[in-house]
Amino acid sequence: MTVLVLDHPELMSRTGFAAGMDMPASELPDTGTDSLPKRPHRLRFHYGFNQHRLNPEDQALLRQHALWLKHNPGACVHIHGHADVFGVGEYNEFLSRLRASSAAKLMLNEGARENQIVISGWGSERPLARPEDHAANRRLELQYLNMDMAQAL
Repeated sequence: MTVLVLDHPELMSRTGFAAGMDMPASELPDTGTDSLPKRPHRLRFHYGFNQHRLNPEDQALLRQHALWLKHNPGACVHIHGHADVFGVGEYNEFLSRLRASSAAKLMLNEGARENQIVISGWGSERPLARPEDHAANRRLELQYLNMDMAQAL
């Protein structure tokens, strides 16, 4: 696993390390409407035991993220899939990649571009809560980047 650490302030500001880089309206594609979609605030989604599909409400929210990406071609999202500690480590890594891949596929079907999505499956390596808090650790997290950061990853 490769970890990218940015400690150069100029590079961090240039790559838009902070989430939510908005492009100027003049660079956005013409949608024919006056109101552009807003990026949803929710960036974390949880799964049931041994599941890789989100419930319909969460899928609808992912579609909103995809719509925002469609209208912000300079933005990119890193989708992090996670699993709990039940089961064998290799299976948890597979399940976490499956969660991230399935979310990416949904977003691509809704108009996000392939070069706007980066996926990672972490298995149970990065628990959100204590490892015993299984439900909290079965999750998907979205991290917004710009294209320079995505290419660096």
